[in-house]
Amino acid sequence: MLFTSYGFIAFIAILFILYYLIPKRFQWLLLLCADVVFYACAGWQGLCFMAVTVLVSWASTNLMGASLRRQKETLSSPEGKALPREERRAIKKAAEKYRKRIFVLALLCDLGILAALKYTNFLIGNVNAITGASLASVDWVLPLGISFYTFQTVSYVIDVYWEKIPAERNPLKVALFTSFFPLLIQGPISRFGDLSETLFSEHKADYKQISFGLQRILWGYFKKLVIADRLLIAVTAVCGDPAGYDGAYVLAGTLLYAAELYADFTGGIDITIGIAQVLGIRVKENFVRPYFSRNIAEYWRRWHISMGTWFKDYIFYPLSVAPWLLKLSKKARVKISDGFGRKLSVYVSTIVTWFLTGLWHGAAWNFVVWGLLNAVFILAAEEFKPVSLRFREKHARLVSGFGYRVFETLRTFLLLCSFRILDCYRDVAVSFKAFFSVFTGGRWGELFSGGLLGLGLTSADFAVCGVGVALMFAVSCVQEKFGEVRELLWKRKAMAYIAFSLLAIIILVFGAYGVGYDSSQFIYNQF
Repeated sequence: MLFTSYGFIAFIAILFILYYLIPKRFQWLLLLCADVVFYACAGWQGLCFMAVTVLVSWASTNLMGASLRRQKETLSSPEGKALPREERRAIKKAAEKYRKRIFVLALLCDLGILAALKYTNFLIGNVNAITGASLASVDWVLPLGISFYTFQTVSYVIDVYWEKIPAERNPLKVALFTSFFPLLIQGPISRFGDLSETLFSEHKADYKQISFGLQRILWGYFKKLVIADRLLIAVTAVCGDPAGYDGAYVLAGTLLYAAELYADFTGGIDITIGIAQVLGIRVKENFVRPYFSRNIAEYWRRWHISMGTWFKDYIFYPLSVAPWLLKLSKKARVKISDGFGRKLSVYVSTIVTWFLTGLWHGAAWNFVVWGLLNAVFILAAEEFKPVSLRFREKHARLVSGFGYRVFETLRTFLLLCSFRILDCYRDVAVSFKAFFSVFTGGRWGELFSGGLLGLGLTSADFAVCGVGVALMFAVSCVQEKFGEVRELLWKRKAMAYIAFSLLAIIILVFGAYGVGYDSSQFIYNQF
């Protein structure tokens, strides 16, 4: 069920009405039913795989929770307190070993389903390429949003194992957390401890929150239908014919893709957060004006925040303090150099984290190379940090100025656009060839003397996109300086009604939809 389909709009409209009409204690159960209906529309096979993930996660966390309770009861009882220290330690160690076995089995099952369904053909293809074998690919169903809901449940299992949150005893609540339909399409990847605060609560109709939620949904549809789906036509034309569109066309296509990706992804997140807000459910922000970033590290603190924090909390930090890696770092300090040894764990953790981040985005080498490029440039920036600091101290007046900030922002934006060429062309060799053609292929005169109009968009389409991008930029600037636009407009309700009424009219008039138009799915649906 497409977010941009009439069926989906009718679906959420009915849900909103029923949600506030039924007894409040049944609201979360209604959401679970809505999740089942939504996911069933994408295929019952996917629903079965999700059900297995839910059952494994619920059962494993409750087994771990029961073990922890027994351990604490035993050791805190008068008999347990009277035991010798060695016996108390043995009881604790045995319980921890049992929980660790359950934990590992749960991760193997949850991540195993994701790996088997998403990466088997990637593995088969590489085995065939390396060995010359002719293993047949498998035709397995890839459930909608499997990477998102798997990472959510894995974080839940890990948090219970780490004793950060208690195990949820109600399997239906674990099912709702896993399947909450607005998050399935493209996140944010939420944590049980955060989402459960409002997901299972009773909610009264709040005019302000419902109004803000509907406004956020409208803003998301504007980004998706007016900008992203229109730009997609030109981006597809350039990237679909790398031999015909090289040189200047590659740069144009990459810049258009940057705008399309931002409008598509943030538009989807706006719809997601807006739906949740109408329902009284709090979902964390996933973007904080990422194109204003002045370096790559800052960009990843602003872009797809939930994914970045997931990999940081569950991959980078645990790996960087892993005993085997600390031991390796210690040896490197002795045999190579003290400085290299101190940084080795950070190097390895960063590279592994970004390798896995690339694989999470897709089972293809272009995503792996994209991830590793991010790792290399982040580490390089860290290595050159002393040089950068000396430059900033020497030229403090220059670097504190608006012009230098603009330079850093544009530098970061163009560097990330260069990385995204791998996403555009989906082939490593073709991507690098296209990148270098920007500097050797020419065709600048052709591009600006009518070539852009040969990409499937009219001058009116480009004008609509230009105005739309300018509006997104203006809203981002206001938010960066003054805060939430909806809060500002809330104080001037007449202006808010006018602004969002105009936005609705713009979507109806300029949205890329209707008879003969095949509305595209959100880019991150593939994950």
